[in-house]
Amino acid sequence: MAGEEIHFVPHAIQQPEHDTVLVVDFGAQYAQLIARRIREARVCSEIVPADVTPAEVLTKAPKAIIFSGGPASVHVPGAPLVDPALLDLGLPVLGICYGHQLLAQMLGGYVTESGGREYGRTKLEVGAGTSALFSGLPVQFDVWMSHQDSVTVLPEGFVALASTEGSLVASMADVTRALYSVQFHPEVVHTDRGQEILHRFLFDIADCRPNWTPISIVEEQISAVRAQVGEEGDVLCALSGGVDSAVAAALVHKAIGDRLTCVFVDHGLLRQGETEQVIETFSRNLEIDLVHVDARERFLDLLAGVSDPEKKRQIIGETFIRVFEEVALDYRGAQYLVQGTLYPDVIESGPRGAAKIKSHHNVGGLPESMDVELVEPLRMLFKDEVRRIGTELGLPDEIVWRQPFPGPGLAVRIPGEVTRDRIVMVRAADVIVREEIDKAGLEREVWQSFAVLAATRSVGVQGDGRSYGYPVIVRAVVSDDAMTADWARLSYDLLDKMSTRICNEVPGVNRVLYDITSKPPGTIEWE
Repeated sequence: MAGEEIHFVPHAIQQPEHDTVLVVDFGAQYAQLIARRIREARVCSEIVPADVTPAEVLTKAPKAIIFSGGPASVHVPGAPLVDPALLDLGLPVLGICYGHQLLAQMLGGYVTESGGREYGRTKLEVGAGTSALFSGLPVQFDVWMSHQDSVTVLPEGFVALASTEGSLVASMADVTRALYSVQFHPEVVHTDRGQEILHRFLFDIADCRPNWTPISIVEEQISAVRAQVGEEGDVLCALSGGVDSAVAAALVHKAIGDRLTCVFVDHGLLRQGETEQVIETFSRNLEIDLVHVDARERFLDLLAGVSDPEKKRQIIGETFIRVFEEVALDYRGAQYLVQGTLYPDVIESGPRGAAKIKSHHNVGGLPESMDVELVEPLRMLFKDEVRRIGTELGLPDEIVWRQPFPGPGLAVRIPGEVTRDRIVMVRAADVIVREEIDKAGLEREVWQSFAVLAATRSVGVQGDGRSYGYPVIVRAVVSDDAMTADWARLSYDLLDKMSTRICNEVPGVNRVLYDITSKPPGTIEWE
């Protein structure tokens, strides 16, 4: 599109009608897990950085604030801090682990560097008397600890609520100011009554309403989309065919009807049969206007000789938009671009104060020059919430329960250079992995299962002769929302079937390995 530029226009996110709890992120995966647990209680949550200002907090109109755990010690130079004025906003606060220690230190208590660690399951003793945080719970139950510093002197106005053998102040509160904290992690499944403790804080202390439901989210986002795009003009959707963009398209279509046109840019990096499935589902079954652009050769030419994973993502994101721009010339009235960006995409792409793990196709690979305004109705949602919304919108199970697939497609499952031959190999191996998972009845249990084609070659013996082929790495994980994941404990028989079939049926492959890395420390995708 020579001579023309497109510029992104930032859109101010409409304030939700839900009650919202802010989770202050102090690092690791704690904040994300706490946010998930809050949403499981049907309360909206939002993660904010440690340097969030009181003014920023007030614009979000939260019902409460939670200080998350984190890997740092409050005694380490450069440890994350918060503005003390946050505690003067009159909002209930719950500190967890690092947040517990930080709260004590900020308010004049004392945190001791114990030199030892209290780690794992620990027996909690709830003190005598009543406390809203532990109301109705047993006086003794197991909690999960992970710390080496301890609160030893309470801040003025606080009382101790519970203790463990290694922590005399395992929980404390200033009831008058609605400031509570716990040394343990209520958000993890290893704490027996953890979700109940969070419920006590959310409903009994912060007086939140449990109104974060699929119906309310759909209704709110339909209103938000209509408010953003108005009553005239065309809206385009960058459709990949995956769960996220499918639900985003269905939601926007419900809001504005035939004013939506979906543009499906086929970059040649999809799984086997997906191009045909996208066309069938959207243009025929859902009757949404669909423009199919075959750009396979264009993407492959631009990726030739490129091995750096971030460079590959940037090329794919940039080219996707440039192809999209060319199509958009036929829709000059279109001022809006719909994307299926999710909350984990936003978090992992590097919110303020956090390290970028990797750029995401939806949020990190796009050029800065676009003359359309983004419509991202799923931007604050986790994957499981998106699936529930998809069902609420009437999408078929084969779309709603389709495994997550990255925007850059198979390019991030081919470490090193992306070539036509390597795409053919990884696509063929991927089909086998997914077929065997399905035959084993594990399609709903496994979050993602796929094949990765290694960049190196290995020696093998095939057909009574020496072979020098590529290894395939099988990756299968279980997860709720992709923020954390564990490797799936597939049976030896299942892995044997995959290995035998891949080595026999995929030319150029002579070895199969199984990835047993969780997230963290790894990511789900290899690039």
